[in-house]
Amino acid sequence: MRCSESLVVCDVAEDLVEKLRKFRFRKETNNAAIIMKIDKDKQLVVLDEEHEGISPDELKDELPERQPRFIVYSYKYQHEDGRVSYPLCFIFSSPVGCKPEQQMMYAGSKNKLVQTAELTKERKFAQEGKLVHSQVQGPFHPTDQRLSSEPASYILMSVGT
Repeated sequence: MRCSESLVVCDVAEDLVEKLRKFRFRKETNNAAIIMKIDKDKQLVVLDEEHEGISPDELKDELPERQPRFIVYSYKYQHEDGRVSYPLCFIFSSPVGCKPEQQMMYAGSKNKLVQTAELTKERKFAQEGKLVHSQVQGPFHPTDQRLSSEPASYILMSVGT
């Protein structure tokens, strides 16, 4: 059996697709997040939690220590020239210590979720073992090395401004 044959790619729950579509076009100006998980039995990406007014540090604290999650995060960003924008980013959290089956299921489903939710503009960052805070707080500059001490793997993708 080839590795690709054992990889489970999960569909995205229809109600979650609609929620993500509305989230992409939201008019509110506060930070907000949608946290998603995989329902293993149904093989579906489903809503786990929603948050309004959540900072990057608070968001990090909401994530499980030993389970992967997908997050779509909208936040206020003040540009150097004074402009304000509200970028939307997709975060794939896969903490160290997850079961290999879970990691494979999430990794195999990530692209389908990004495609289904029409999160099309990607800029990837991976920092094994640490989360680069500025990637969420700033305009996704990988040169800022303010790192957290919690062991985890994160892939952050900017999906719009």
